Amino acid sequence: MKNEKPYENCKICPRQCGADRTRGETGYCGVTERLRVSRAALHFWEEPCISGEKGSGTVFFCGCSLKCVYCQNREIAGGGLGKEISVERLSEIFLELQEKGANNINLVTAGHYLFSVCTALERARRQGLYLPVVYNTGSYETVEALKRLDGLVDVYLADFKYMDPAAAERYSHAKDYPKTAKAAVAEMVRQKPKPSFVWEQSKNSEQYAKHRQRTDAYEDGMLMESGVIVRQLLLPGQLADAKKIIRYLYETYQNRIYLSMMSQYTPMACGKQYPELDCTVRAEAYDRLVEHALSLGVECGFFQEGGAAKESFIPYFDNEGV
Repeated sequence: MKNEKPYENCKICPRQCGADRTRGETGYCGVTERLRVSRAALHFWEEPCISGEKGSGTVFFCGCSLKCVYCQNREIAGGGLGKEISVERLSEIFLELQEKGANNINLVTAGHYLFSVCTALERARRQGLYLPVVYNTGSYETVEALKRLDGLVDVYLADFKYMDPAAAERYSHAKDYPKTAKAAVAEMVRQKPKPSFVWEQSKNSEQYAKHRQRTDAYEDGMLMESGVIVRQLLLPGQLADAKKIIRYLYETYQNRIYLSMMSQYTPMACGKQYPELDCTVRAEAYDRLVEHALSLGVECGFFQEGGAAKESFIPYFDNEGV
């Protein structure tokens, strides 16, 4: 990680593939060292404390180290789409999103570009970026990589996909995912041990003036400025595993993190090889997951209403804002 050429013999992600991305070789992530971005725009479909009313300034990076068979962003996860940009251009994009009124800068699947993203953030800060930075990740990250983000990231918006190594291997080709995600989330919480929120200014200026100091209790109309949110996307047939994840997270971190239980799984043309995933999640299964969370004592959480499994959650990867 201290190598001046970190993309040479690349070991950034847990795959440790060793690709020489500096010479045009693609890593397991599917990309070289050259930044590829497919969209940079206001995004309104994150948790309410991230999107708010004005939207999250979301940057979608191409490539991914997980390769989930049900990936909603599969068009860009393979690294083939998007526009190649410089680090300098990326820092400009952050500032442009701020100018558009974004509530934060939201980096979606940026881990394989770790050092370039850090450089762009540092450059943008020097040029006036003041928004909170959200690191939106599948949690398949090394602790060493996450430590490089300490001081640059304000909010971790992290997945916890599997507790069962067999499911992790079948659906994301990553048997080590549970162990890796546990260590990754622990590092995130070390960096951001307590959630804090402020009122969104456009929501209610009087409330914002009254409560401009940070608070650790979320209310409607607030934005997270610091902390950790861990998402659990319920997959068809994976209720038992999802319950284990929620129990582990709550028993380990209590109210130091927010849990986001998601029912929006959308079948993504993987039915022939994975017929068990060729359906949406049953409402009864999701209700049982929520009931399980409440029975444990979970209070800091976000839940989705029925009908969330729509392709409207999937943005157009048309290079907007890039």
